[in-house]
Amino acid sequence: MATAIPKITLSSSRNIPFNRLVLSQSNVRRVKSGLSIEELARDIERRGLLQSLNVRPVLDDTGAETGTYEVPAGGRRFRALELLVKQKKLAKTAPVPCVVREAGSAILAEDDSLAENVQRVALHPLDQFRAFRDMLEKGMSEEEIAAAFFVAPAVVKQRLRLMTVSDKLLDIYEQDGMKLEQLMAFSISDDPARQEQVWEIVSQSHNREPYVIRRMLTEKTVRASDRRVRFVGLDTYLAAGGLIMRDLFEADDGGWLQDPASLDRLVMEKLHAAAEDIRAEGWKWVETALSFPWGHTRHFAEIDGTELPLTDEETARLDALRAEQETIEAEYAQADEYPDEVDARLGEIERAILALEERPLAFDPADMARAGVFVSLDSDGTLQVERGFVLPEDMPAESEETDDAGGADGYDHAAYDGREERIADYGGDEGGEGDSIAPVVEPEEEDGIRPLPDRLLTELTAWRTLALRDAFASNPHIALTELLHTLVRDVYWQTPGADCLEAYVREISLPVHSPDMPGSVPAHALRQRNEGWKHDLPDDEDALWRWIDGLDDASRMALLAHCLSFGVNALYERMPAYGAVSQRSVTERLKRADRLASALSLDLVEAGWQPTGENYLGRVTKARILQAVREARSDEAAERIAHLKKPDMAREAERLLDGSGWLPEALRTAGLTDQAQVETVTAGEDMEAIAAE
Repeated sequence: MATAIPKITLSSSRNIPFNRLVLSQSNVRRVKSGLSIEELARDIERRGLLQSLNVRPVLDDTGAETGTYEVPAGGRRFRALELLVKQKKLAKTAPVPCVVREAGSAILAEDDSLAENVQRVALHPLDQFRAFRDMLEKGMSEEEIAAAFFVAPAVVKQRLRLMTVSDKLLDIYEQDGMKLEQLMAFSISDDPARQEQVWEIVSQSHNREPYVIRRMLTEKTVRASDRRVRFVGLDTYLAAGGLIMRDLFEADDGGWLQDPASLDRLVMEKLHAAAEDIRAEGWKWVETALSFPWGHTRHFAEIDGTELPLTDEETARLDALRAEQETIEAEYAQADEYPDEVDARLGEIERAILALEERPLAFDPADMARAGVFVSLDSDGTLQVERGFVLPEDMPAESEETDDAGGADGYDHAAYDGREERIADYGGDEGGEGDSIAPVVEPEEEDGIRPLPDRLLTELTAWRTLALRDAFASNPHIALTELLHTLVRDVYWQTPGADCLEAYVREISLPVHSPDMPGSVPAHALRQRNEGWKHDLPDDEDALWRWIDGLDDASRMALLAHCLSFGVNALYERMPAYGAVSQRSVTERLKRADRLASALSLDLVEAGWQPTGENYLGRVTKARILQAVREARSDEAAERIAHLKKPDMAREAERLLDGSGWLPEALRTAGLTDQAQVETVTAGEDMEAIAAE
């Protein structure tokens, strides 16, 4: 026979005069939070009491009810009612809806108070948006909605802006598939189809930061020289119906592609096809992106491959190229410089020789079955394939302690947690992995120019640090000087240390960086240099010591400079007030970095940095944009764009600054600045003369 399920009995509810209520000492809420009592009182005055108070009878010494009730749950509502009574807006004897817990209940008053506060669920922002939208459609203004809920009108405007977001993306957000900050980033566009396409790209990547979404949605044109265009091919883009904009009055480097969505689709299709071909080799996973953050392989182990020998045909080709190179160099040995066509041919020969000398690796199929590949675009628009990386959990158990799951590229982020191919547009930053804060744009200022935002300054100095490392590793003399300087400071100034030799290189990560940095010239040079040394290093520690001991002096110096370069730190950072590192220490670090940059004659223009809307111009105020154009070109050039809106001004400034050699102050090197300014002014005058003609 089935046992009857006992039925619960709910507490009774009734109206109790306010003057018979007192606040219980068992109310767990002590700290003021959320709406103030004054705001809650105004809300109750407007719409009445929406939620009853939870009360218990107050007993006398004999256990009899006194007719007074304490309020353990609903203390803020009680205080708001109390304020209304003091303001004469509510009668002392006004009936208050109450849920009455019986005297002597086994449930503690603190239990009720805690449960009421803990078990409530905050309203989902999407529900708030829908409520605001319904109220707006029923006649309330944005200001009236803001006043009714005691929020700033800007909050209501932000929520209502979500009306422009695709319903598909709203559904994804509702299912916790994206964060509110990401959803709000999509509201910058009114094109639901483009929003969904961008989400399809970023949802498969590590980097889903709002600034990446905004950048992709606001990208109106793409230069024909962009690596994506070189990868796909301009003819392919035009054949797909894409439009191109040309400048008939100035050199435009091939023009600007006006359909970035179509370009992205073509890039994704070609990347996908390349990934499928590579997957067919037998790899466990393939991850694909336009570019990966700097140091994305740091927490992966690597499997060893065997360099494929040259075929007879390749050997003959290599010998022929070297012979042609020697012939040309001998013929022009006495000339001051090569003719343009000869110089171009030598460049072709060098690239062909390099392609033959950098042999592909063959891997064991058993190793490939647990390893993966990163496929991306190199800075020149060619396919970059990085094979043989293994997730820590896929490594054999016996090698967990000995395998080094990292690459010496100075980046620290969580290991890849997927298996299948992923196609994404990594902005880099910011990110990279370590910093999830979207770029901050300075507010417009009335007069003068404020300091650059901390994040932008960190990104600029990350670029400079990378270029400084490359220059440092290329100059063993300066590297040794810097090392000896550090050692002398440690020995004579007694800087504390923990190793037997008071000198070490701590790999400095660059988690915050602009999207263009991983594909830059110094990044490419550092990767190539690192791969070259890694290929030569023995596996055994004792063998490594003997190998280093047997190197010639030039090789030892080059290896020393390369290893020391990973410890170069020229980063600007905003330190907390009571952190382990003070802001003064950061300032001193930057002074020493300036000295090192001057010694190396570091030129960020030669390193490949140039101002774009993405890495600088779209991130600063109009005043700074005009200042840059004024310094690089002329006052007249700045005046011609001064009337434009910020996005248009940034695009025009990018065009004007292209090839000017202008650098923000944070990227300039003392000693090179004066000469650069002279060249910039001359270039600006020449440009003005051409424009006048």
